[in-house]
Amino acid sequence: MYRVFKRIFDIVASLAALALLSPVLLVICIILLLTGERYVFYFQERVGYKCQKFYIWKFATMLKNSPNMGAGTITVRNDSRVLPFGRFLRKTKLNELPQLVNILKGDMSVVGPRPMLQKQLETFPELTQIYNSYPGLSGVGSIVFRDEEDYVSRAKDPKLFYFECIQPYKAELELWYLENKSFYVDIWVIILTLVKIVSDDNDMIFKVFKTLPKRDMENELLEFNRQYKA
Repeated sequence: MYRVFKRIFDIVASLAALALLSPVLLVICIILLLTGERYVFYFQERVGYKCQKFYIWKFATMLKNSPNMGAGTITVRNDSRVLPFGRFLRKTKLNELPQLVNILKGDMSVVGPRPMLQKQLETFPELTQIYNSYPGLSGVGSIVFRDEEDYVSRAKDPKLFYFECIQPYKAELELWYLENKSFYVDIWVIILTLVKIVSDDNDMIFKVFKTLPKRDMENELLEFNRQYKA
């Protein structure tokens, strides 16, 4: 019943959001057509439900060749590959809105683990079980790591820090969601996502979900930089 009602909610919510936000989406499309490299959407293959592949929709925010430049799939703060208007879209998370189409199509859900790249999943094969849930537009990992770019930007080796520290912690968070998913958890994730957009409170999610794994990423970053050898 949970899965059926969640799908109904996803359809209703994505349709309502697309209708309500259509003026904003149209303005963004026009601006992207007139600026940067003049392309609107960015499609990237991700892992979805039962590890099936699908293409995630996002507004284009970076140079087309960015995966083959700089830090690859890792984006740092003030990344030179990000286009000027793209910085605004990424900061406000408006670049994620096209994923409402993925939700309507059934590739994704409003709430769930973030869909990973295949090569990320290959690094952490134990995470295949999290895709017994549909990947989500938002989730506990997305809320905890709302400022992920800040951490990787301050790491001496952004890629290594991401795969050694951030990704394993994200795995713990997503596995927690898999074990605790319910309408109660999903509604709170939606509320906390909206709160996080306008607030810098990093502890609220841990006050709501008291059993959620918590790690001190600031100290992990300091320790990583201290021990790092180029």
